[in-house]
Amino acid sequence: MGVFFNKIDKEQLKPGDHIYSWRQAYLYAHHGIYIGDGKVIHFTQGTGQEIGTGTILDRVIFSSSPSHSSDNPCPRCGDQTRLGGVVCSCLDCFLWGGKLYLFEYAVNPAVFIAKARGGTCTLAASDPQEVVLHRASYLLENGFGVYDLFKNNCEDFAIYCKTGLLVFTSISVGRSGQLTSFVAATTAILSSPLRFLTTSFPGLTAVGCGMYCISRLVSDIGVRRDVTKVPVENLVKRLVAPCPGVVSEASTETDKKEVISNASTEIVMVSEASTETDKKEVISKASTKIVKTD
Repeated sequence: MGVFFNKIDKEQLKPGDHIYSWRQAYLYAHHGIYIGDGKVIHFTQGTGQEIGTGTILDRVIFSSSPSHSSDNPCPRCGDQTRLGGVVCSCLDCFLWGGKLYLFEYAVNPAVFIAKARGGTCTLAASDPQEVVLHRASYLLENGFGVYDLFKNNCEDFAIYCKTGLLVFTSISVGRSGQLTSFVAATTAILSSPLRFLTTSFPGLTAVGCGMYCISRLVSDIGVRRDVTKVPVENLVKRLVAPCPGVVSEASTETDKKEVISNASTEIVMVSEASTETDKKEVISKASTKIVKTD
């Protein structure tokens, strides 16, 4: 593997590896956990279940779905085109015709910065193989909440399986290095202080690159202080146990499912929050998000 690309051969894979494959001309990478026997557990948004943005983001989400059409299902996986959430696919369906890459853990800051593209490595250390496989299998059976491109995507799933770390803040883009990289680039480009530091184009470029690298570094899951290690059993308990009083007041089954979905993404384990301020923030956000249906 090189500094800029983490390409790996299928024969080199080991159970518990966090792998990814680029989609849409390197616009986006889909992530998963290799469990052995040519199979991958990953978190996806099924075809036909778009997030409703009405933009190219819907096509990006679709590209994380298994590659076979419903008319020509994979002989190993069957028809998974309508499946969403945590699924188990064969390696070929996961790759969708793309190349195979290995996500790196416990890299040093110099290597992290050298890999200018986010979503390829982290400073955080991986847990032992058996722990990673247990988390992935447990979430395959119990789910990982509702897919959200910005706060709960496939990279977030894979990083949680490898580290057990969750982020506790309402302004975060989750654990995803891809989204963190995008935010860092946007901040570097739009930041008004740049014009006060230098007026030359080379100077602006240097300052912008510096801000981009620093922003990526301090946002990495291995550096942040607003993260907590959460056992997978505790995570699932919070996801499947939203506010019962609110659910019972919903007027239809559709409303109830919507309330449950919202709760599973908005309630971020108050009991696991690191400070009283974090707990109050979580409670306040949940109370404004959940709307009772007459």
